[in-house]
Amino acid sequence: MFADMGQLPPETFATFRAAAAARLRQMLGRGEYVGWLATPPHADTVIGGAGVQRRLVQPHPLRRADGGVAVAEGRHAIVVNVYTDPGWRRRGVAEMLMRRVLEWAAAERLDRLVLHASDEGRPLYERLGFVPTNEMRFADRPT
Repeated sequence: MFADMGQLPPETFATFRAAAAARLRQMLGRGEYVGWLATPPHADTVIGGAGVQRRLVQPHPLRRADGGVAVAEGRHAIVVNVYTDPGWRRRGVAEMLMRRVLEWAAAERLDRLVLHASDEGRPLYERLGFVPTNEMRFADRPT
């Protein structure tokens, strides 16, 4: 995924893969990560995937749909690793995975679900109800 987006040079792939695999094993063991894989019917090939990293934050105000305010318990999650094999793109794989993520999030009664969208993925996420927010990122070193 990161290589496809031009964010991971080939010479760093092995290091990245090893570090990501180690972290994923830890997070799965602690229940901090939930993931879904897509396979075509009657095949053992993975053609797509999506994950959610849970994070517990402080309770905070939560604006309800009716305009009122409630106290959120701080159950947040971030959608990560949404990827479809290039040969399977534009066939609904990512949408199917994201609909499953949204079903899971509703069942978990999350207070907030966020993601960082690539330009290519943004139309899908907007269609599913995601909206831009006021989030900013600290740039701890010059780029």
